[in-house]
Amino acid sequence: MPRQNYLFTSESVSEGHPDKVCDRISDEVVDLFFREGPKSGLSEWDIRAACETLATTNRVVIAGETRGPKHIGKDDIIAVARKAIKDIGYEQDGFHWQTADVEVLLHAQSPHIAQGVDASGNKDEGAGDQGIMFGYACNETPELMPAPLYYSHKILRLMADARKSGRAPKLGPDAKSQVTVRYENGKPVEATQIVVSTQHLDADMTSNDVRAVIEPYVHEALPKGWINGHTTWHVNPTGAFVVGGPDGDCGLTGRKIIVDTYGGAAPHGGGAFSGKDPTKVDRSAAYAARYLAKNVVASGLADRCTIQIAYAIGVSDPLSLYVDLHGTGKGVDEAKLEAVLPQLMSLKPRGIREHLKLNRPIYARTSAYGHFGRTPDADGGFSWEKTDLADGLKRAV
Repeated sequence: MPRQNYLFTSESVSEGHPDKVCDRISDEVVDLFFREGPKSGLSEWDIRAACETLATTNRVVIAGETRGPKHIGKDDIIAVARKAIKDIGYEQDGFHWQTADVEVLLHAQSPHIAQGVDASGNKDEGAGDQGIMFGYACNETPELMPAPLYYSHKILRLMADARKSGRAPKLGPDAKSQVTVRYENGKPVEATQIVVSTQHLDADMTSNDVRAVIEPYVHEALPKGWINGHTTWHVNPTGAFVVGGPDGDCGLTGRKIIVDTYGGAAPHGGGAFSGKDPTKVDRSAAYAARYLAKNVVASGLADRCTIQIAYAIGVSDPLSLYVDLHGTGKGVDEAKLEAVLPQLMSLKPRGIREHLKLNRPIYARTSAYGHFGRTPDADGGFSWEKTDLADGLKRAV
């Protein structure tokens, strides 16, 4: 029987963290190609982007492979990168949206990869790479996410909102959070440790000064009663945090994959999401696995659900589908779900992209504060967070 009483910790990082700056720029490039494709008469299936970004002191390097509108040039890529950096809030000597040197090294996608992905003759579109992808859901929060990660994200989202609105003008864009949650009888009940490290623009601010600014947002983020006399705080535990962002630490796309998914509470296949169009099953199949797992839990068939899907490059059908309910299934077993779920949603790359409507410019918004546990947008973002299969799933099993 799984442990019922324990501590578990997850972390989050803000949109101004160096790695998240790179994730944002990479996803802005993907969105640019999906926005501009229809203007060139291209089918949404003709768009390809695999974009990697590096950021350091006042320098950004963007590299990777693309296929799409011919009119998109280096100046267009540079413009979306600068706009992203400005929106995040970097106007500092060491990293400034106007003065940073942005280098673009994008080139055409390999024809050998493209031939495996493209449909031809009797061949359906294949997976853009081999790999394993995981999805997870649990009933610890209304969003069906693990509590430690969900609340770590929420702290930083509220701090970012306060910074950008002018309510907390002394905070800088770079920040990290970490929440340790105590579980009792398998349920999260309180926060025993809270860690927040945030860049501050006033060099004279002490850790106590910073805590006075951020503490209201931490209280707002966590459920009532979770912060109590047993809670230990660590706010800027190293002291001053003035030099931040890419000026203080080099950033790279795809280095925060556990922050992006489930905070360590569930397995991760290893592939990053940001900068990739949905032919890359690293991204699209991970979204599909989360969608299915969330619908299993939303249907009431289990309290927890992990799903694994595996693919081979150029092959349409998944190699395997694995479901684990962690002993929480209610009137259904895993083998039955493994048979039913592919009937409710095609798990071929084309089927995933069509069902979740992924060939759209919806990715920049995913680049910070997690790809999961978010509210679906009116224009199609976070479609994998819908629970529209729950009723059909109950009927099917």
